[in-house]
Amino acid sequence: TQAEVEFQKADSDLDYIQYRLEYEIKTNHPDTASKLSPLTKEEKTATEQLKSFMSDL
Repeated sequence: TQAEVEFQKADSDLDYIQYRLEYEIKTNHPDTASKLSPLTKEEKTATEQLKSFMSDL
């Protein structure tokens, strides 16, 4: 359906934005890139729940 296509595009857009942000941080701020903390368990869980919810729509 059209809604599924739109959600897939939005998910793809978010993945691209995340990639670009990580790239920009690594290339423009290499001294602080290694200091970034990884996602917490709660953040990972929330991310997976959101992705699951989006795929169910």
